[in-house]
Amino acid sequence: MQDRRTLTDIQVNETLTNTVLKTPLLWYVILAFMGGIVMLGVVAVGLLVNMGQGLNGYNRPVMWAFFLTNMVFWIGISHAGVMLSAILRLAQAEFRRPATRAAEVLTVFALATAGLMPIVHLGRLWRAYWIFPYDFSRGIWPDVRSQAVWDPHAISTYLIGSSLFIFVALIPDLAVLRDRTTGIVHSIYTMLAMGWRGTVRQWRLQAIAGIILSALLLPVFVSVHSIVSWDFSMLVGVPSWHTTIFAPYFVIGAVHSGVAGVITVLVLMRWLFGWHDYIRREHIDSLARLLFVVALAWFFFFMLEFMFGLYHQEGTEMVVRELWLFHAPWNAIFVIFILTAFVIPVPLWLFRSVRRSFPLMFFTTILVNVGMWLERFLLIIPGLERKHPFTFSWGEYAPSIFEITIITATFALVATMILLFARAFPLIPLGDAKEARVLRDEIRIGRRTVQAVLREE
Repeated sequence: MQDRRTLTDIQVNETLTNTVLKTPLLWYVILAFMGGIVMLGVVAVGLLVNMGQGLNGYNRPVMWAFFLTNMVFWIGISHAGVMLSAILRLAQAEFRRPATRAAEVLTVFALATAGLMPIVHLGRLWRAYWIFPYDFSRGIWPDVRSQAVWDPHAISTYLIGSSLFIFVALIPDLAVLRDRTTGIVHSIYTMLAMGWRGTVRQWRLQAIAGIILSALLLPVFVSVHSIVSWDFSMLVGVPSWHTTIFAPYFVIGAVHSGVAGVITVLVLMRWLFGWHDYIRREHIDSLARLLFVVALAWFFFFMLEFMFGLYHQEGTEMVVRELWLFHAPWNAIFVIFILTAFVIPVPLWLFRSVRRSFPLMFFTTILVNVGMWLERFLLIIPGLERKHPFTFSWGEYAPSIFEITIITATFALVATMILLFARAFPLIPLGDAKEARVLRDEIRIGRRTVQAVLREE
């Protein structure tokens, strides 16, 4: 049975712009809740700035903790945008259409949140001289050979490119909103639409710009998380960090968590805005198949990284592996990480009924990102705890309530920004929805004309 309903252009315009023109009450309730959590995070950051990073309970040698773990996690989430929008656009994968803008928006907001983490980690937010060398009187200059200097350049490049990618794809939708609004809102959309009239030449230029940006973002996609991995692998003195497998391992792990995050957002959007005709079972099914392949590749790299530490037979490396497997609470965290990131969700995705179930896909993708956050945590903290060869120099770490509050606030911040974006712009591209409807109607195979999409329930 066909899992779709034929819609006219007018119905597509009305349905997908309702989030902007007719916002549901539930939107305000969720926004207020998420905004409250964000404000708690702002208060926690203010207390850290006023009273110092000692509130976090950092001790030598564990000086990288929740904030840096969260930075790596959100940069990983951001890779979904290029994976779904750029790579699948170039591959002409039809199932990408309802997910592209959600992935791009998630990319931008996740990157912006990730960029906040090192600044919060500094404690003194105004002394970020590793980004802008301003302290001339004391002669403080950033070491351009340090891998920490590469991060802001890579993240800012990725952020600018992804933002431009979103704007180019938004122009036709901005024109629709321009024609459906009045007053000051109409003037804003008119300015943003930049004279779009939907001519053949404009559509052609917009399509070419999307393809060019997709191609340009691909090397950035690979380089950003590779550079983040070098933050760790370039530090020779920390056990379990100095390994050459980190760059591809981080990139494939980023795609794993990012695609899972997009599926989570799509299911929530479908529930919140009632987009049952646009986010359908075959879309989630196709994304789950992609996620299954990515998860297998990620697990292969994880096993390589795990075995490399055992292969060296170095004392510090062996201590970290023993910490993961035999010492509480790390062994419990390790088991939860493996179960949530791979063992539970991946076998479930083998079943078609699971891949086409919105509640089950929501549950499994949440599990994946819980596991991937714990993966970054296990990567950073145990190695720092056993950084020194002398046991009397080993440290223990436990997160403080301030760290937990700020990390929770980052998740609420991303959710808040997505909700605000949905209030101002359509989260599903109108042009893609209409184009998909035309392309899937009929296709010619040899001498036959058949339906392009045929499914059985």
